[in-house]
Amino acid sequence: QVQLVESGGGLVQAGGSLRLSCAASGRTFSSGAMGWFRQAPGKEREFVGAIAWSSSITYYANSVKGRFTISRDNAKNTVYLQMNSLKPEDTAVYYCAAKMYSSNLYAATEYGYWGQGTQVTVSS
Repeated sequence: QVQLVESGGGLVQAGGSLRLSCAASGRTFSSGAMGWFRQAPGKEREFVGAIAWSSSITYYANSVKGRFTISRDNAKNTVYLQMNSLKPEDTAVYYCAAKMYSSNLYAATEYGYWGQGTQVTVSS
């Protein structure tokens, strides 16, 4: 089993920055991927970005490319989502997720493990 715990959400003004953390426990990853998704009220959960665990290659949704950066700390088994130049439309609950294989990273249904989510609110 894998447990994922997000932290770092909060309220920030437009143009500001936040860094989310996702700490994984219960199982170490040598393959697979960690993803970030978000869900705004009344909308479907959408892909934000992902990092392949073995290669560290990152993938981003077009809406966040150039503003968000995913990184990881192997020693801490933690993945980070650095969010810069935040916009009101980035407001959502952000979830980290894990999957055992680094394919089809964009689909939420491919991820078997999820964190509890953390709220990010960007005021205009």
